[in-house]
Amino acid sequence: MIFPFLLAAVSLLLSVLYKPSEFNTDALFEQSQQTTSPPRVLLLTAHPDDECFFFAPTILALRRSSSSPEIFSLCLSSGNADGLGERRKGELVRSLDILGVEKDKRWIVEHPQLQDNITQQWDAEIIAEVLRPFVIEHHITSVLTFDIKGISLHPNHFSLPLGASHLIKSLSSLSHTSVPRLFSLVTVPVLPKYTGPPSAILARLGVVSQALLAFEPTVDSLPVFISGIPDYFTTARAILAHDSQMVWFRYLYMSFSRYMWVNEWVEFKTQES
Repeated sequence: MIFPFLLAAVSLLLSVLYKPSEFNTDALFEQSQQTTSPPRVLLLTAHPDDECFFFAPTILALRRSSSSPEIFSLCLSSGNADGLGERRKGELVRSLDILGVEKDKRWIVEHPQLQDNITQQWDAEIIAEVLRPFVIEHHITSVLTFDIKGISLHPNHFSLPLGASHLIKSLSSLSHTSVPRLFSLVTVPVLPKYTGPPSAILARLGVVSQALLAFEPTVDSLPVFISGIPDYFTTARAILAHDSQMVWFRYLYMSFSRYMWVNEWVEFKTQES
C-alpha cells in the first residue's frame, strides 16, 4: 500500500527537479538594457575547475536567457600548485566546451604573482591590472565572481572580488569609460552547502516565500539560478573533464553540493575611499 504513495512522491520530486528556474535575474543586465547591444557578462575565476564546481548553474542559465548575454570567462591562474598547470589548461578548455562558452571568449592568465596557492591572498591591485584590458576591450557590463568568503575560504577565491572592486573604483573616475557592475556568488553555511538535490527545491520555496512575504513591491531580491536535472548532468560532465582533480571527495561534492544546483548572487558594492 505504501509503494504507490512512494512512487508518486518520487515522481513529484523528479518533476520539480527536472526543469530549471531563474528568479530576479534581470538585475544582472539592468545597466546594458539601455543600449542596443546584448549584455556582456564576464565570469572571473581563480583556477581551472572553479567554473563548473561553483558557477555552472549560472553559465547554463545565461545560455538560455531571453536577454541573450554574451558570456566570457577569465581564469587568473593555470592551477599549477602541483605542477599540473599545462594539463589543467586543457581540462578547462574541455569543461568550457561542455558548458558552452565560446572559444574566442575565454582566457587563462599566467602571472608570477597570481599563482595557485592555498595560503596566499592575491594582491587586489595586480588583479585589477590584469583584469582591466579584458573589461575595457570587450565592453563587459557585468563581472561575476566569488564573494569575500570564496565559497571554500580559499584565499585566491576571496581575492577576486576585492581586485575587481579595485578596478571598478578606478574606472569610475574616468568619465569616458563605461563601468561594469560586480556581482559575487553567495557563500552559504556548511549545512545548507551540502544538501544536494533538495537544495534546488528549498531554493525555489525560499524565493516563493520571500515574494509572498514582501510587503513592498520594490523590495530587492537576490538573483537566483536553479539547475534542472539535465543541467546537473551537464555540470557533472564538465567536472569530469578535470580528470586530474577527480579524487574521492570530488565525487561526494558532485553528489551533495548545493552549488551543483543553485547559484545566488548579490551585487558587490565598492566602498568609497
